[in-house]
Amino acid sequence: MTELLNVLLLLFLVVCAIGVAYIRDLLSAVILFSSFGLIMAIIWQQLSAPDVAMVEAALGTGVATLLMIAAISKTRRAE
Repeated sequence: MTELLNVLLLLFLVVCAIGVAYIRDLLSAVILFSSFGLIMAIIWQQLSAPDVAMVEAALGTGVATLLMIAAISKTRRAE
């Protein structure tokens, strides 16, 4: 059961990484990048590294997402 979960998490991780690289909308890319960080935190927890998982969840998902959304809110969209 855990092998299937690990494979699904890694597959979703690859899909998120490719999606972030190809998506055109900045806000959607930030949300997808945030889900990438959350999945990485879950993978670190599965690998028995809870300290790394907590740092990834706090910085990779929380702080980095807030900083990128703040930066996007300061810019204008051009048509």
